[in-house]
Amino acid sequence: MPINNSQESRVSRRLFIQLGTFAAGGLLLPACSSMGRKSNYKSPNEKLNIGIIGTNGKGASDTDGVASENIVALCDVDEGSLRKAAAKYPRAKLYRDYRKMLEEMKEIDGVTVSTPDHHHFPASMMAILLGKHVYCQKPLTHTIGEARAIAKAARKAKVATLMGNQGHSGEGIRAFSELFNAGAIGDVHEVHCWTDRPIWPQGMQSRPAAQPVPDTLDWDLFLGPAPMRPYNKAYHPFAWRGWWDFGCGALGDMACHIMDVSYTALKLTNPVSVEAQSSGASEEAAPNWSIITYHFPARGKMPAVKLVWHDGKKKPSLDLMEETDEKKIPDNGTLYIGQRGKIFTETYGERPRFISGPKDFPTPPKTLPRSPGHYKEWILACKGGEPAGSNFPDYAGPFTEMVLLGNLAVRSGKKIEWDAKNLKSTNAPETASLVHKQYRPGWDFTHGLAKS
Repeated sequence: MPINNSQESRVSRRLFIQLGTFAAGGLLLPACSSMGRKSNYKSPNEKLNIGIIGTNGKGASDTDGVASENIVALCDVDEGSLRKAAAKYPRAKLYRDYRKMLEEMKEIDGVTVSTPDHHHFPASMMAILLGKHVYCQKPLTHTIGEARAIAKAARKAKVATLMGNQGHSGEGIRAFSELFNAGAIGDVHEVHCWTDRPIWPQGMQSRPAAQPVPDTLDWDLFLGPAPMRPYNKAYHPFAWRGWWDFGCGALGDMACHIMDVSYTALKLTNPVSVEAQSSGASEEAAPNWSIITYHFPARGKMPAVKLVWHDGKKKPSLDLMEETDEKKIPDNGTLYIGQRGKIFTETYGERPRFISGPKDFPTPPKTLPRSPGHYKEWILACKGGEPAGSNFPDYAGPFTEMVLLGNLAVRSGKKIEWDAKNLKSTNAPETASLVHKQYRPGWDFTHGLAKS
């Protein structure tokens, strides 16, 4: 089966008109019934037609995660990755450009988006505009502004969505939340999250020299919405995450996992300010390490919280952890400091251990509903079930805004006073270009119509 190349896959004028019609008057989708239900919701006994956007790495496991449904299309900018996926799913139609795939394959019910971060928003937003359900890897978007826009669009569209922070579907986040709700350490006023990332290069000060583009790679499509630059193997296939044009650094990779538990259990919302220390971010790349401090206001009866993010193998100071009898602190985890003690957990909230306080605190009853499984949540939602836990409008969008605000502090080198309602820094207005970015022609779906 031939693969569509980038010259053949420009989004047609027909699609521009179609998308513009959907977006006119605030309407994003054509398939609303009188009850507000979308026509692309399947019954529990029907299989979804899934289009896969990004087949390598996490894309491979995401594809396998939804393989109970019909995998009808595979899309990847790298022909080698695409052919490997096609060998496993031989009935799927193959594409290099997801815009072409979404334009042509009206039968697609939903898509998975497992691309570098800079493609998360264009791919997901275009799918939403066309009435498709969306599963998108974390971080949900590349910028704060995109997170707000896609959450709003998904809510209007009434499509089923889920971000790929799989821990949100796990036991750890529920078990810790129940422990906290039972008053194990009282009110929490300070949290420390840490990770061993980056495990890829960061701290670059300039772009590497141009290299020949591999025969299997469509470099123009890899760049997509990002500014043009010459190819170098430093960007593809693995190390893109450290470059600002393509990724969100260590914070973007792991905070949507590690911060998830505290964001949920402590009912965190928008921080009022964020400040950062780091090894020094450049215009091109994220720093080798950073320590980012978020300040959250009181929430009802819950006190204000200071949450500190540590990456690049940085960890909380020893005086905070000195009472633990652990021989080795996990490479990824969270420390909660409460009025009656301290607890630390691992990446997804699993294995909570008391450092101090009531170490014999009884295991509380399971009061929170359990997930049927991460991918299953989305599949059931696509078939008319309850929204998935980390859906875009209610959770993943606002959570991603909070996470990515840390990079605003890293890149600006300033303490950011944050006006969440208006998505702007009140003391550093020059950061607006990092909140809302510019796109190359043909990739801007922020207003419902890609600009050619």
